[in-house]
Amino acid sequence: MSAVATFSVALANEVATVRLMAEVALLIGPGDVVTLSGDLGAGKTAAARAMIRYLADDDALEVPSPTFTLVQTYDLPPYPLLHADLYRVEDPSELEEIGLSPLPDGTVALIEWPERAGAALPEDRIDIALSHRPALGPSARAAEITGHGKAVKQVERLAALRSFIETAGYADAERRHMPGDASTRSYARLQRGAESVILMNAPRRPDGPALYAGKSYSAAVHLAEDVRPFVAIGQGLRERGFSAPAIHHADLDAGFLITEDLGRIGFVEGDPPAPVVARYQAATDMLAALHAKPLPDHLPLSTRESYAVPTFDEAAMMIEVGLMPEWYLPDRGAPPSEALRVEFVALWRKLLAGIATAPRTWVLRDYHSPNLIWLEDRPGIERVGVIDFQDTVLGPAAYDVVSLLQDARIDVPEAAELSLLGRYVKARLAADPEFDAPGFARLYAVMSAQRNTRLLGTFARLNRRDGKPQYLKHQPRVWAYLARSLAHPALAEVRAWYRDHVPPPL
Repeated sequence: MSAVATFSVALANEVATVRLMAEVALLIGPGDVVTLSGDLGAGKTAAARAMIRYLADDDALEVPSPTFTLVQTYDLPPYPLLHADLYRVEDPSELEEIGLSPLPDGTVALIEWPERAGAALPEDRIDIALSHRPALGPSARAAEITGHGKAVKQVERLAALRSFIETAGYADAERRHMPGDASTRSYARLQRGAESVILMNAPRRPDGPALYAGKSYSAAVHLAEDVRPFVAIGQGLRERGFSAPAIHHADLDAGFLITEDLGRIGFVEGDPPAPVVARYQAATDMLAALHAKPLPDHLPLSTRESYAVPTFDEAAMMIEVGLMPEWYLPDRGAPPSEALRVEFVALWRKLLAGIATAPRTWVLRDYHSPNLIWLEDRPGIERVGVIDFQDTVLGPAAYDVVSLLQDARIDVPEAAELSLLGRYVKARLAADPEFDAPGFARLYAVMSAQRNTRLLGTFARLNRRDGKPQYLKHQPRVWAYLARSLAHPALAEVRAWYRDHVPPPL
């Protein structure tokens, strides 16, 4: 018999149900199944409607009961969702006819009257059993939430999340959906009157297979395993005059944070989105100011604990570029032979050989438009709000300049890139006349080639392994940036190899 985890929640009214379903939505993803059981009128459809509207971020979205259609599908921003009502199903064999056995891949399934599915019900699921509680009020309900199989951990985490929100004093706050990213983290806005804060759900990163000298990919390339780096680096940035969100409440072990809400004003505008020049100039100035400061390699995390910033060494860079032959080339129908793999590695080892001796600074790693917030009421470089820095490493300053000026998600015209790059170099020279501008230009080209090579492989992996095809649309842009960097004379050998062996994206 599979393991289960159960806890109960009293829901005084429909608002409480809406909050509960928002919290469940924060912890699920494609492939997960949530079942809603209970008598007629227990509130199953109301609970389903609350979750769908939360994920759509649309309180007015029409969500009819699928009692007669049996299945209703929604193409929601985070993932497709299937809402089913099995009340009129008389035999589990009917599920195959309506497309529910097996359930579609890459979809969240929200199923009312799950008992009608019998043995066809997935073993791994979250069940929410709703019942009337008239003693607590005419609209009161009770929810018994049970995790089955792999969903046991999700239900245990749901109980911990609710406790964290209550302890922090935000149990009565409205939950608003926020878009996620390519990680396992998820976010929600907690709003109460004029107050707004950000809830971050950051479960400890699961270890993948030990494919890289006995380490998982994330460990080998120094990706954050929990929220500690976010807290430590954020505090370090704020202490040095940069705008990272303040931490209001934290559970470092569980991976829950409530942080300052820096707002919604981004660095791109228009259709298609394009850089706002003044904001990109400020973001460039912020990097120049950060890179001109002496920065520590250890940061205090608490009175008893410190955090060591890892080094972005040659081994990590080599593993990252290796994603291109591992994922991108097979995806383009050009899997490399062993001889070509050896050539690729030799070329990149030669190119990266001098990186270890370059001056090191904090490399925030994802310093680009989706992770920057414009704070128009603050002065100077404090107008640049930074919200993603948990993967910070010690490495070449050029890396973050590339991240900003060759934004993988929006087009930065080459003329704008060169203008902003000149602005950065000028600022660095003003702060330090000994700054090596020609050496930085070479390093910028190398880091551009490294980052964009990695991104080609990363986006192919997100599609093939993780079922996230939406990232493929960025590959042509990444390819164009890569072509710019490969034009540098220092990359002539790599340019020739790519020309002969790397097909462009579709």
